[in-house]
Amino acid sequence: MAAALRFQRLDSIMQDTLPFIRPLVEKYDRPGPRYTSYPTAPQFQAAFAEDDYRAAAERSNRAATPKPLSAYVHIPFCESLCYYCACNKIITHNRERAAAYLAWLKREVELQGALFDDSRRMTQLHLGGGTPTYLSNDQLGELMAALDTAFHFAEPEAREFSLEVDPRTVTPEQIHELHALGFNRLSFGVQDFDTRVQEAVNRIQSEAQVVELVAAAREAGFQSVSVDLIYGLPLQTVASFDATLDKIIALRPDRIAAYSYAHLPELFKAQRLIRPEDMPPPERKIELLELTIRRLTEAGYVYIGMDHFALPEDELSLAKENGTLQRNFQGYSTHADCDLIGLGNTAIGKVGDSYSQNVKETAQYQARLEAGRLPVMRGYRLNADDRLRRDVINALMCHGRIDFAAIEATHGIDFRAYFADALAELEEMADDGLLVIDEESIEVLPAGRLMMRNAAMVFDAYLNHSTGRYSRTV
Repeated sequence: MAAALRFQRLDSIMQDTLPFIRPLVEKYDRPGPRYTSYPTAPQFQAAFAEDDYRAAAERSNRAATPKPLSAYVHIPFCESLCYYCACNKIITHNRERAAAYLAWLKREVELQGALFDDSRRMTQLHLGGGTPTYLSNDQLGELMAALDTAFHFAEPEAREFSLEVDPRTVTPEQIHELHALGFNRLSFGVQDFDTRVQEAVNRIQSEAQVVELVAAAREAGFQSVSVDLIYGLPLQTVASFDATLDKIIALRPDRIAAYSYAHLPELFKAQRLIRPEDMPPPERKIELLELTIRRLTEAGYVYIGMDHFALPEDELSLAKENGTLQRNFQGYSTHADCDLIGLGNTAIGKVGDSYSQNVKETAQYQARLEAGRLPVMRGYRLNADDRLRRDVINALMCHGRIDFAAIEATHGIDFRAYFADALAELEEMADDGLLVIDEESIEVLPAGRLMMRNAAMVFDAYLNHSTGRYSRTV
């Protein structure tokens, strides 16, 4: 009977609209990790070096059932500077720099490929940046051929190969060529259609460009088309962003990511070019978030978690419904349970029980590869407590539920005893109607789904000692 009631409660979480209770949103809106990994990047250590990474790859090959492979490839180049951007990028019109980088990137692909057994197949690939489409399609073709040679692509029906696209850098014809290269998912960076907002952040692109490219992607046969938005940008108003949402909903992309803009000009030089007087007041961001959730859920999109929305028939929505949703450095995924290989400067990987990150500067990147070395700068090997807490946080972030018995069976602990302090800390969220704690589980209620990061933070053993700077949780 209790199990049936819990199932009904979980089913209601999946079906209900997402309540937006502003006093609680404001109460829990505080800085915190996004938990694309646990432990988070501030815990990565310079003591973790190339030999540690090679050992992690070897351990992953010796696993009873080696995981399939995934890769994140970082392309750092952009033609112009978007003032809001906090990514690692190189602004240049000198295409020779990209050609030189591609040569070194292919060298890294070769070195990395030698570490993993030939029997393993690459099922997931993501190109991010910077601007991946800064590379010509011929150059992208070279890169794809090198990756296939080194890592052995899975059959087309088993792949999720995605690419971030700046609409200002491609034509409809090039979109068709990208599909022919093997990509089956595209993510278009839109951010906002309002011209005043675009001018304030130095990213001018027309609605017509985006509409034409989305149509080309559909025609070419891409399995999924995503659109990225940002709320909290300078000069945004509720009315102006509502107009942008109208246009996005009319496009009907399969997935929408609506990111909260973190304005940290003291950390990111580009953001200092935004006029302080153009920044919206803090309460405006809450209004924009509320608007976004209401408009997208009313339009039929499923709230996946944090800033991700998807159509009901999309793989992310289906994975959320059937309990197979996962999470990695790119966010929510249906292929996250892979060994993730980070390629390119600053790229982060997750191989076996370790995380690793490559060097930041391209000169260092080149020097390491020129010497025949992997460009690993830092990393982290998880201990037993880390693996336990990672499973707990992933269960919460992906499924909105922590089953005590499942965690106990995997890790050999008494959940209530091991996490007594965390459970006590969660009582306030339970009193606020955001989650339910019973003898067998923790379940996030509809009103608490926006605050999942807050719930995850109580299980983070490093948070109180971390020097990291985080975005706000809501």
